[in-house]
Amino acid sequence: MKKIILSLFTFLFSFQLFSQASKIPENADFWSDYPSEELADFLVVRLSDEELLAQIFMFGWAGEEPSALLNQWVSNKGLGSVKVFGWNTNNLEQVARSISSLQERSQERKYKIPLFVATDQEGGPIRHVKGETTKTPGNMAIGASQYPVDAYYSAFYISREIKALGINMNFAPTVDLYTNRDSSVINVRSFGEDPELVGQLGSAFVSGSIAAGVIPTAKHFPGHGDTSSDSHVKLPGVYIDWEEAEKRELVPYKYLISQNVPAIMSGHLLYPRIEEHPASLSRGWLHDILREKLGFKGLVITDDMQMTGAWGYAGSTSEAFYRAIYAGNDIILSSRTAELDEKLMSRNLDEMQNSSEFRQIVLTAARRVILAKLNYFKSGNAAPLYPEVARLKDLIPDKDGQKFFLSQACRSITAYKNGSLPYKKGNDKLLIVGPWNDKVTDEESEYFVEAKKRYQDFSFYKIDYQGLGPNSIDWNGNQLEYMASSYDTIIMYVPNEDAVKIALRLKKCGKKVIILTDASPVNFLSGFDFADTILFGYSYSNFIYKAFFAALSGEFSPEGTLPLN
Repeated sequence: MKKIILSLFTFLFSFQLFSQASKIPENADFWSDYPSEELADFLVVRLSDEELLAQIFMFGWAGEEPSALLNQWVSNKGLGSVKVFGWNTNNLEQVARSISSLQERSQERKYKIPLFVATDQEGGPIRHVKGETTKTPGNMAIGASQYPVDAYYSAFYISREIKALGINMNFAPTVDLYTNRDSSVINVRSFGEDPELVGQLGSAFVSGSIAAGVIPTAKHFPGHGDTSSDSHVKLPGVYIDWEEAEKRELVPYKYLISQNVPAIMSGHLLYPRIEEHPASLSRGWLHDILREKLGFKGLVITDDMQMTGAWGYAGSTSEAFYRAIYAGNDIILSSRTAELDEKLMSRNLDEMQNSSEFRQIVLTAARRVILAKLNYFKSGNAAPLYPEVARLKDLIPDKDGQKFFLSQACRSITAYKNGSLPYKKGNDKLLIVGPWNDKVTDEESEYFVEAKKRYQDFSFYKIDYQGLGPNSIDWNGNQLEYMASSYDTIIMYVPNEDAVKIALRLKKCGKKVIILTDASPVNFLSGFDFADTILFGYSYSNFIYKAFFAALSGEFSPEGTLPLN
């Protein structure tokens, strides 16, 4: 009986599509001037099964330019979307040219359906498009200021930069709560742990992104914050029940859905007390909860299917793709470009032909993707298909954004301990510990430049924070312990957990120790009672360097609030 009802539903749905599509002439394409709903029906009816499946796939590329295989997917299969990962983005002009060439291929096809081009430009430590793009203070810095306007303009200026490259979709904001203090994958990527605050800041971020002309994608549904595991390497478990999830993890999504967020990313996350399958592969989570219960109408996009949390659970990539489609994802993301005849394509084509239910699911997803493209690309505020390479140096970094991000950084600085604020050097013998980079001189290092603007006659000690290991941690710790006896005050920059271990070696030095840190603040909630002053900045950025020394010298009083209980 169920199969009969599904077959009847599929027939009626297809008949409705055909009826709407029949009003549009055969020579129409994506850019024809018809209502978006009708044109979406027209395109879905005329695409082959292979083209329908290709519309719901998103592939990335690893080299400086799109591979021949990715080009073939766009030209021969009508691939719907591509993802710009962080492996190929130091040369922004090349990124723009690559996006142009892929869009040109999409426009050479009969129906001229353009590509969604996505990336992860969250702000803070997650900045997949590199080159000259701005290193911003990031989400936890926004959570520390607690101003929704900071979230709005962060998204606005981030989006203006990537839009100039032809990128039209951003996998941000991250609205995971910082509920697990051992989290290594979320931590400062979160706005904080208060669900209401995260919902408000996430909503403001979405508004800023849309205003700039880039589609935001909230992630990682239903919430990645209450686990110390990373879904890149294993399937994380979140062991809370439905009542707790409704009070915590789902609150930001309720805010976002109420303002019609256009896209949500499903996470490879297992909530065993709520549903037996990971959210990204669960029809219970994506259809029954996200769409039916919470009322979400936009696109659902998987996290990368090459992550162990997806294919490892399903048993193979092809099985993971099938389950993701069946679960109700509209776009299936893979960092690796599949071979043209790979099983993930052939298996799902077979399912479309043999299962009316599965065919209906693919039709619904493809239509939703195409309708979203029609509404976006004809909005008058879309990213260009063919970015102007000659203008990139004028647009990136965004000049107005530079002023904003400095002011945002200052609003975020949090005095966790303010023993010597403001610090006036006087006759102190001062040692300043900061970052070393063999490509940057002391005169070019923003950290030491800002220090020299405020303090004279100090000594400095430089650490390569990116190259730390057990031996170098021990060696640098010994050096600082030995040197401390010659100084009255030590100002130390602490950007990561390895640097925390070095800073702890100053515990018994008996001197005034001032910590400037953009590492996760949970590293300093205990064990640093010996420090005279601790300033939190939450994420590496030259704006944070400037704000640290401005606050330390008394140019402003830091008013940021730690967004953790």
